[in-house]
Amino acid sequence: MKYLASMIVALFIAVSVSAGIIRVGSKHTHKTVRAGINAAAAGDTVSVDQGHYRERNLVINKRITLKGNNQPILDGESKYEIISVFTSGVTIEGFKLIHSGVSSLEDLSGIKVSNSSNVTIRNNILEDTFFGIYIQNGSNSRIINNQLRGTSLEEQRSGNGIHCWKSENMHIARNSISGHRDGIYFEFVKNSVILKNTAANNLRYGLHFMFSNDDSYLDNVFRNNGSGVSVMYSKRIKMLSNHFEENWGDAAYGILLKEISDGTMEGNYFTKNTSAIYMEGANRISMKQNTFKDNGWALKIQANCMDVVLERNNFIGNTFDVGTNGSLVLNTFRNNYWDKYEGYDLNKDKIGDIPFRPVSMYSVIVEKFPVAMILFRTFITTLLDKTEKILPSLTPENLKDNEPLMHRAF
Repeated sequence: MKYLASMIVALFIAVSVSAGIIRVGSKHTHKTVRAGINAAAAGDTVSVDQGHYRERNLVINKRITLKGNNQPILDGESKYEIISVFTSGVTIEGFKLIHSGVSSLEDLSGIKVSNSSNVTIRNNILEDTFFGIYIQNGSNSRIINNQLRGTSLEEQRSGNGIHCWKSENMHIARNSISGHRDGIYFEFVKNSVILKNTAANNLRYGLHFMFSNDDSYLDNVFRNNGSGVSVMYSKRIKMLSNHFEENWGDAAYGILLKEISDGTMEGNYFTKNTSAIYMEGANRISMKQNTFKDNGWALKIQANCMDVVLERNNFIGNTFDVGTNGSLVLNTFRNNYWDKYEGYDLNKDKIGDIPFRPVSMYSVIVEKFPVAMILFRTFITTLLDKTEKILPSLTPENLKDNEPLMHRAF
């Protein structure tokens, strides 16, 4: 046992000694980042001094740590992809990457990682890059605490901030993304976590993912993006404690859920969106303890949605609480708080004694004839809604909360 322990210690010392530091800067032997990378061996750290480096495309094909001191600048001169990674176990941290090339044929990026695992990208600033951080066919990698700021005003000339394709076990946390086409984009990505990011003022979606299963989105902020957030063709998605704020426009939503199943939405806040949630072809979705406040529409749920359960949510100050496009209702509303509820609670159990119908007659009319919004807050619309509550005719008979809460759910 003593011999074995001695061998392990010796091996550890040998590995520690073999991992060297290659210094780059005007005061060192290696004046360029490229020279430092070329001189490094697997396991080394390339430590780059503060400065402005124009190095075209830097290719990393060995397991190294590329570390910037005091945010050295890597400049793509509006022509090149700045860093391309083709091997696993690479770490990139502490740089400011600016001015990547723009191309309609290639997804030029600030940092692109191809066919690699266990890559860490952290504490970087990326400005004016076409795509920011691009991962293709990656796994077990971390994108942590980066700032990504795009500058394009047109979707055609802008890529995504953080783009992941055909990847798994990704951890994306505490990043700030603005000015890109989509803030975060997932396609064919599974078993991954998006945590505590802020995606604001992006041209299209703050978060856009398709064909991606078993992912979790936790405690993120999606604010003032062109069309909000889009979740499409995915299964077993968890969206917990996120904020969807101020996504305004004719086709803007806090979140669009299209053809998804077996998902959980809990503890989210939807504030000041044109439509907080638009659901189409969504099945077996549990929606609990969410807050819908000051939206145009809190929830638009199409008739092809099934087994959606809305329970203990707060609906406060929305112009319209619920809208739908048909009379078929295969979903459950129970124990939600509706600020428009005018019922009573005679037995004092904090649950209303009569059902609440969240689809108003006026909302049905507006859904079919948008110009009817000109009558908003007029006496005639109030009269229509009061009449509909007494003698339902246009609104779906089964879309109701039989046990509405008298006070906020939480």
